[in-house]
Amino acid sequence: MRLLRRAYALGAVAWLAALPFGVYLATREHASTLVHAAAFTIYSVGSLLCHQRPERSFHLLGTQLPVCARCTGIYLGAAVVAVVRSGKAWTEREPSGERAAFVLACIPTAATLLYEWTTGDMPSNAVRFAAGLPLGCVVSWLVLPASPRPRRTSQVN
Repeated sequence: MRLLRRAYALGAVAWLAALPFGVYLATREHASTLVHAAAFTIYSVGSLLCHQRPERSFHLLGTQLPVCARCTGIYLGAAVVAVVRSGKAWTEREPSGERAAFVLACIPTAATLLYEWTTGDMPSNAVRFAAGLPLGCVVSWLVLPASPRPRRTSQVN
């Protein structure tokens, strides 16, 4: 189980790192075809996960990130929790607490969506990023199973 937790953490961190790395690769004007193919792959994966609208995305080096600001927040939250949770022992969670945590984590994102749909105005990318953070944190926390705490061995004489 520890190996799966670490693999998940590695994947979450690798995807988060791929976002600015994809921008870096895409901005290399005289790079090889392989470099541009790698950038294209990162942006293509991003397009499967996100709408990639330029006005809703952060830009780095004058180039749009492969995912929007909200998704960037989700992936950052997920990666941070995955790293923290991958190596430590945690107690079991209560199933009712899981649902409540998920619902609470959805509230900021739902609030920004409701605001957009009712006013026609878009919150800033910083607000959308911040709204995604708790969702990424909680989803990562829910995906990673609790690892049993090390048992103390008692010596019986």
